[in-house]
Amino acid sequence: MMISTTSSPHDAVFKHFLSFPETARDFLDIHLPATLREICDLDTLKLESGSFIEENLRSRYSDVLWSLKTEDGDGYIYVVIEHQSTEDAHMAFRLMRYAMAAMQRHLDAGHKMLPLVIPMLFYHGARSPYPWSLCWLDEFADPATARELYASAFPLVDITVVPDDEIMQHRRIALLELMQKHIRQRDLMGLIEQLTAVLLTGYANDTQLQVMFNYILQSGDDQRFNDFVREITQRLPQHKERLMTIAERLRLEGHSQGLQEGLLQGRQQGKEEGEREAALRIARAMLAQGSERSWVLLVTGLNEDDLVAAPGH
Repeated sequence: MMISTTSSPHDAVFKHFLSFPETARDFLDIHLPATLREICDLDTLKLESGSFIEENLRSRYSDVLWSLKTEDGDGYIYVVIEHQSTEDAHMAFRLMRYAMAAMQRHLDAGHKMLPLVIPMLFYHGARSPYPWSLCWLDEFADPATARELYASAFPLVDITVVPDDEIMQHRRIALLELMQKHIRQRDLMGLIEQLTAVLLTGYANDTQLQVMFNYILQSGDDQRFNDFVREITQRLPQHKERLMTIAERLRLEGHSQGLQEGLLQGRQQGKEEGEREAALRIARAMLAQGSERSWVLLVTGLNEDDLVAAPGH
């Protein structure tokens, strides 16, 4: 989120000059790279309020954000001026972060497409020329790999299209992937054979088995849970005691939790019933003394049905 602020003389001078559209238009017409200048309509420049600079850095940097139209839609030009005498070696990454923040604000405003945000640095430091690359990818130890990674689609694990037989070869992650792939069917009974084969590998520890059993138990069908445990233990007799111990532990935990919830619910229900009985006693006494029914209802908070259902009325 941008916060409107001016924190230094440098900031005030820089923002004052570039707050005039004509001045900003000349600045961008002169300094924008030709390929970017060609796609930007500088006649549509509009100064946007606020700053993306962190509060503790505003004595070292100032920024100005202009919105404009490009050949492909909405865009922004984001200019940072560096006041400090010692240059920031990570300025390119900083500019990228601020550009991303501008994109996020654009999306937060309800737009559907990411805008083109052109970051620029205005430098007037003691060392000349500017000593650092302004390509943030050059800040990596291996820029070539960084370019390949961040200029391409990110790695995707779409487990929905991976065959179960292939998943079963995924060693320690196979159990999780099988469960996640079929999680929406809310029933793992159809995966008994595959799960048995995975468990036979010995990769799953007790905690992971408990998670699997808990998933079945949370389906809300005790019979299905019992069927699942029975089928698994029949196929894995050498692990029967271990599996039954885990299953029983879950049953006990579930019973204990259910008992606690039941007690709390009972206390609340008892409290509500007690309050209602007290209100009915007051209502009966008021009516016996000749109070108007409308007044009784107002005082006690009861309704007409409560009075009709009350014994003696």
